[in-house]
Amino acid sequence: MVGHDTARDVYRQALPVILVSLVAGLFAGTILGSETMRAGISEVPGLLLLLPAFLATRGGVYGSLGARLSTGLHQGVIEPRFRLDRRLTNAIVASFINGMSVSVFIAVVTYLWLTFLGTEGDLLQLVGIMVVAGMLSAGLMISVLIVVIFTGYRRGLDPDNVIGPVVTTLGDVFGVFFLLVGIYAVGAVL
Repeated sequence: MVGHDTARDVYRQALPVILVSLVAGLFAGTILGSETMRAGISEVPGLLLLLPAFLATRGGVYGSLGARLSTGLHQGVIEPRFRLDRRLTNAIVASFINGMSVSVFIAVVTYLWLTFLGTEGDLLQLVGIMVVAGMLSAGLMISVLIVVIFTGYRRGLDPDNVIGPVVTTLGDVFGVFFLLVGIYAVGAVL
């Protein structure tokens, strides 16, 4: 891979991913505006409060994973193969732990904020929803990131040019969807 991309190369590599992100973002909005999602939001106090934080942290946590993998590929310390080695395993485990920790933290802070505002919330319900949504989003995002980064790198794409839109799109579309799954999974248990 050439060391310095021109602006044209960056644009050529990133534009298709950005266009797919645009369409997927509209899809995420459709899920968020659906009757099913509105019903789920209305039955769980605090869900609308934690939604932006949950979506934002998906990009932060898994964007860091993408950056680590990209840097490892550029430095030659990670091979673009679907084989676990120590560096790849450590990056995956760290991202998973960070993603789950921040999900639980968001639920606790949301509960505390609701209590401060005098609104009744259910800590167990919020944590349960965030654990389900966090685990599902972690599994999907880690898997897709590895496939996109390794496949793109082997085909001559610079992962730095495509990983941002991929992470943002996955986090938004599947974050909203997995929150909905978490609402109904936890609702079925509680």
